[in-house]
Amino acid sequence: MLAAQILDLPAETRVLARGEVLIRRATAPCWVSYLDSGRVALGVLEGDVMVHQLGVVEGPCWLDASSAVLNLPHAVDGVSETEIHLRQVPALEFQRSVAAMSASAQAVLHDVAMAHRQQTEFAVSRLAKDAEARCAEWLLRHAQTGDRGGMAVLLQQRKRSIAAQLGIAPETLSRVLRHLRERSLISGSGRMLNVVDPSGLRLLAGV
Repeated sequence: MLAAQILDLPAETRVLARGEVLIRRATAPCWVSYLDSGRVALGVLEGDVMVHQLGVVEGPCWLDASSAVLNLPHAVDGVSETEIHLRQVPALEFQRSVAAMSASAQAVLHDVAMAHRQQTEFAVSRLAKDAEARCAEWLLRHAQTGDRGGMAVLLQQRKRSIAAQLGIAPETLSRVLRHLRERSLISGSGRMLNVVDPSGLRLLAGV
């Protein structure tokens, strides 16, 4: 249904050779691409080299339409593994078409896009970031702003469960939290951690 509705919009048809960079992390999508045929590798590039590959998508399918639905930058890089045939719809036209859907359809699409985004960000984090960067990103994502403007994280799960989410050992999580305290990025112990230096955590997390 989504493909039929969106692809009624004017689209630019392109044929690209193997090795073309189609999407780049942290850049806003100007186009939303529908892959008619061919194969695209998704992952993390350093320069033009894929150093961490998350997976492969093969047409026909949308190529990271979630970013356009959520109006967010791309979360991964994408490089063609074969010759590809695709149609590119301007991102603004794509978003206008989504906005014309019923409220219930928009809600479902948004929830699916958000779930896909979170899974992708988590996978990229585990591949491309060390334990401290992953922990800093997790703390920022779960921090709540209090009445006085300060930020804090309430640990509602056991540290073993949090460590599993981050792909590290519980002992590593304890060591990382200790280092963050020593660097005055966080404070507190037990179930409540205060975010002392949000900018420092963002720099460490690379976000």
